[in-house]
Amino acid sequence: MNKFNGSRVKFARLYNGLTVDELAKRLEISPQAESQYEMDKITPQFDKLVSLSQVLNFPVDFFFQNDSITMEIGSSYFRSLMKTPKKYRTEQKTKVQLFAKLFSVISEYVNFPELDLPTDIETYDSPEEAAQYIRSYWKLGDKPIQNVIKLLEAKGIIVTTFETNTPDIDAFSQFFRLNGEKHFFIAYSNNKESATRINFDLAHELGHILLHTWNEDLEDCSREEFKQKEKEANEFAAAFLLPKESFIKDVRFFPTEISHYTELKKKWRVSIGAMIHRACELGIISMNQYQYMIRTMSAKGMRTSEPLDNILEIPYPRLMKDALELLIENDVFTKQELLEEFSTLGLSMEKAELEKLFALKKGFFDEEEKDDFSPLVLKTHKE
Repeated sequence: MNKFNGSRVKFARLYNGLTVDELAKRLEISPQAESQYEMDKITPQFDKLVSLSQVLNFPVDFFFQNDSITMEIGSSYFRSLMKTPKKYRTEQKTKVQLFAKLFSVISEYVNFPELDLPTDIETYDSPEEAAQYIRSYWKLGDKPIQNVIKLLEAKGIIVTTFETNTPDIDAFSQFFRLNGEKHFFIAYSNNKESATRINFDLAHELGHILLHTWNEDLEDCSREEFKQKEKEANEFAAAFLLPKESFIKDVRFFPTEISHYTELKKKWRVSIGAMIHRACELGIISMNQYQYMIRTMSAKGMRTSEPLDNILEIPYPRLMKDALELLIENDVFTKQELLEEFSTLGLSMEKAELEKLFALKKGFFDEEEKDDFSPLVLKTHKE
């Protein structure tokens, strides 16, 4: 067996959103002993290795591995950065780092869509212009975008969904350079139960990807700088999802009737609240009208659960799921061989954790492989 790798304990701890003290308590050891594990000063006894594996949901092998995937990590843009505890942000960043490494392994066998982003979008003066430009660049016209996830995946942006123990994280975007290649990942919380909110969150992250730099530490941003970046990403998302001219045509006859926006929600796949805000920003309704409509929505409980939220189909990422199924169905790997491939490259994983990362149905890796072989053939009927 290889030498114990203490950095893997720290990685798995952060992946699970635990502090040193919290992990030590679960292992029934002192925080000083846990820190010595992470700093490679001592190797855990077998019983503690088993406990590490059980508490952190990683195989024992994981703590004795190194991987050879070269990764350069850029900025992370979190919505609600200022009110989200750092440990939750670190947990999600660690998860997407592992997800990115697994993606890198799979991309050795599958041709994913190439990243299709303009290089000159920074020449545009406002988020509104940037949104118009990317719509033109992607040849979207001024029509509604029914499924933002599907669009982003087709343009080479990797989308995943994640579990979170806090409601303060809606979505975040992350830049990586993997083995020399540039990639953008967007992750959103799977506690979202509204297709329209998911669409807006993803469009917001696309705004960050197109408008902002990816080589700065946002922890060092002032509150004002961060709020400005968030404002720009929100403006981009609204303009991207609700292009000015066509949205004005739809809204102008009944701009103050909430029931009208409910009907438009079916078409544009954008929340009523976001559409009303866009109408105000475009001058279709006044600020007083906007505030009255929002108060009316609040009084009716529509700010937390809008009409149609339980009817419009919620989209899910498919790219990684489809890639795995492609490898299995074409006999490149069996499910077990795929797990072994990850392990060979230093990425031993529990099946259940992989299913969460890849947004697979529970039990995917435990399903029996299809046996397509049959010695039977149809008879040819004689005349």
